[in-house]
Amino acid sequence: MCDKICESRCSAVLIGAGMGNENMLTLDARTQIEKADACIGAVRLLEVCPKEKPKFAEYRSVEIIKIIKGHPEYSRWAVVLSGDVGFYSGAKALTKACKEAGILVDIVPGIASVVYLAAKLGISWEDAALRSIHGRNQNTIYAIEHHAKTFLLLDRKSGTEFCEQIREYAMEDLICHIGVRLSYEDEMIRTISAGELTPEDLGELSTMLIENPHPVESVSAHLPDDAFIRSQEGHVVPMTKAEVRAVSMAKLGLTREAVFYDIGAGTGSVSIEAALHGEQVQVYAIEQREDACDLIRANRRKFRVAQVQVIHGSAPEAMEGLPVPTHAFIGGSTGHLHDIIRMLKEKNPEVALVINAISLETIEEVMCAVRSGLLRDPEIIQMNVAASRVLGRYHMMTGQNPVYIITERKR
Repeated sequence: MCDKICESRCSAVLIGAGMGNENMLTLDARTQIEKADACIGAVRLLEVCPKEKPKFAEYRSVEIIKIIKGHPEYSRWAVVLSGDVGFYSGAKALTKACKEAGILVDIVPGIASVVYLAAKLGISWEDAALRSIHGRNQNTIYAIEHHAKTFLLLDRKSGTEFCEQIREYAMEDLICHIGVRLSYEDEMIRTISAGELTPEDLGELSTMLIENPHPVESVSAHLPDDAFIRSQEGHVVPMTKAEVRAVSMAKLGLTREAVFYDIGAGTGSVSIEAALHGEQVQVYAIEQREDACDLIRANRRKFRVAQVQVIHGSAPEAMEGLPVPTHAFIGGSTGHLHDIIRMLKEKNPEVALVINAISLETIEEVMCAVRSGLLRDPEIIQMNVAASRVLGRYHMMTGQNPVYIITERKR
C-alpha cells in the first residue's frame, strides 16, 4: 500500500543547506523547508529546520527511502543536505534511489563551502580544480601539481594523510588557505605554507584552497631520458629509451580511466609517462629488482605522480592480486612472456597490449604466442633509432639497438 501511496503522492525536495548555519539558507531553500510536512538530514543540518517540524536524523540514501516509505502520513519531505547538492553531495545517489522508489524529486541548490571560502578570500574559483578526499580516494597530488589553484574538502583522517603526502612529494612551498567551521560564529580562516601544515590545523571537516606558484603547464606526457633518475649508489637500471617509449605509448592508446600494468618497469619511465596522461589513470609498476623499485619510487616523487603503485616481484605471480588491467606494457619478461600474456588475457581478454623486444629469443616467444592463438594477429614493427654525437668538428650518427614493438589492440 505504501508503495502505491509513494508513487501517487510522495515527493522529496533535496535541499542544499550550505555549511549548516541557517543564515546561509537561500530563500528558496527556506520556503521549501517551510512547505514540507517533515524533514530528514544529518543532526547538524536539521538545526536549520523549524522546531515544530517532524524531523528524522538520517543521511544514508537507503535509510532515507525507508523512512519516507514508512511514514505515509507525510507526503511532502524536505531532505536537507550539506553544501550544494551538485558538489560531492549525497543528492546524486539519493535522486536515483527516490526515482526507483517512485518518489517525485525536486532539487534546490545551496552555497558550497568552496564558494564561501573563495568569497571570504576574495579569490575567483572558476579556474580552480575542485576535489574532495573526505571519505573517498582521489589523486590530489596530481591535481595540485597541475593547477595554480585547487579547492579541497577533507576531514581529519584524510588531512593527516595529505600532510604526509605533502612532505613525501616535497611540496612545502604551496600556500594553504584553511577554512574550519565556515559560516558559524567560531569559523576560522588562516593562511600558512604547506611546510607548516599539520593535522591539528584541520577540523573534522575543512575546506582548503591550495595555491601552487609553479604549476606544471606542459600538455605533453613525453619526457626526455635525462629527466629520469637512472641510478642510485652506482647501480644503473635499464630504461626504455625516449623514442621507443614515445611510439610504444602511442600504440597503447591509454584512456582517461585506464588501469595500466608496466611489467618489467625498470626505472619507471613508462609508468611515469602513463601516469602523466591524467590523474585518473591507475598505474602498477611491476619490477623484480629491489634497487629498480627504489628508483621508480624516486622518480614517482620527482614527477609527483602519486597514482603509480610499485609492485616488487616477478611477473606473472606479482600480478595476481591486482585490479583488472585495461592496458599493459611488457618491457621485460625474463623468459616468462607466455605466462605473463596468459594471465593478462585471463584477467581481461580485451586488454590493450604492447611488448618491446630486443633479443631474437623474445621475438620467438612472441611468435609462439601467435601460433598458439594467445596473441591475435598482432602488429609488429621494427624501430631503428640513431642519435647524433659530436666527434671533433663533425656530427656522427650512432645507432641504438633495433627494437621490435608488438601491439595487440582491443577488438
